[in-house]
Amino acid sequence: MERSLKRYGWVFVLPTLAAFTIGFIIPFLEGLYLSFCQFTTVGNATFIGVQNYIEAFTDASFLQSAWFTILVAIVNILSINILAFLLAMSLTKQFKGTNFFRTIFFMPNLIGGIVLGYIWQILINCVLALVGQPLIKLNATAGYWGIIILMCWQQIGYMMIIYIAGLQNVPDDLIEAAKIDGATDWQILWKIKIPMMMPSITICVFLTLTNSFKLFDQNLALTNGDPNHMTDMVALNIYQTFYARAGKAWKGIGQAKAVIFSIIVVLISFWQLRATRSKEVQQ
Repeated sequence: MERSLKRYGWVFVLPTLAAFTIGFIIPFLEGLYLSFCQFTTVGNATFIGVQNYIEAFTDASFLQSAWFTILVAIVNILSINILAFLLAMSLTKQFKGTNFFRTIFFMPNLIGGIVLGYIWQILINCVLALVGQPLIKLNATAGYWGIIILMCWQQIGYMMIIYIAGLQNVPDDLIEAAKIDGATDWQILWKIKIPMMMPSITICVFLTLTNSFKLFDQNLALTNGDPNHMTDMVALNIYQTFYARAGKAWKGIGQAKAVIFSIIVVLISFWQLRATRSKEVQQ
């Protein structure tokens, strides 16, 4: 049986490998080539070297959107994971209605980003109007915190479920032994629970990191970069460069921005995975 699996295993791998190659590898390589070209369609690309990358790195709007994205990502990662962990701690205690509350907190994750963006635009504009502040499309500070609130509301429930699974996998005998030795609840949390559930923390930090950097639809619906592109995130800036500006030069610049963005996100994600996995302990 084992010999047959080794001999015919490629048959099972081939469909997935073919789909990955067609859907990811080939488009990525083609996009990498187009980032060095001027074009309006794939069929009329003209190679121009690194000029698109020079234009991308000297584009003030791209650099501003990158800084804005970093600020959003930092606050998102901290707030989503801390609040999700606190919810998970609360909902792993024995009291009636825990399953109901888990469902309620998870439900926002099922709503599409565009819909959430418009819902929260209406809600935030109502609050701003009541306190006499400019509406969200005229208020960069409100746009920033609106994105944070929207992302927290959408993702906390999903991360909460992952943290609950991690907490439930912590062996009860370790906690009981710690209590017998006189450990406080705070010491049990920091010395036992958090180290034992580092795989869950790794997953949640990775998801919030990547989701924050590649955020597009919520940003488009909530602020569309207003006012004056001050709330553009990188994905929206790339979209506007590629589709909202006329001329074949902008297509190549938009493609170069996309390649730069992809490389940066991959490098940051690998660094984060390596940093958090080094803290994991074997059970």
